[in-house]
Amino acid sequence: MEITRREKDKIVVLDINGEIDLYNAPEIKDVIAKLIEEQKYCIVINLEKVSYIDSSGIGALISSLSNLKKYQGGLKIINVAGSVRKVFELTKLTSFFEIFDSEDEAVTAFK
Repeated sequence: MEITRREKDKIVVLDINGEIDLYNAPEIKDVIAKLIEEQKYCIVINLEKVSYIDSSGIGALISSLSNLKKYQGGLKIINVAGSVRKVFELTKLTSFFEIFDSEDEAVTAFK
């Protein structure tokens, strides 16, 4: 898994590439913890290039959202497709996370 960070209108966008599983899910939590230390509380996670996510990956996203909310921040998810979307739907997380089809929609939702 590879995570690329960029900013758009003071919102941090994390582009994730690869699989999110037991072995690398903690990396997501670590990256977001560092962003919180930098006082970056509004984060968009782009899952366009994620081909697989397991319960550890879902747990990392839930934990990260919970931590961001402590600072009145949030986490929006974009470009969820295929088997990854199925996981979100089966676990009913489509109602827990704010999921958008485009980066612009997610960034605008923070304003």
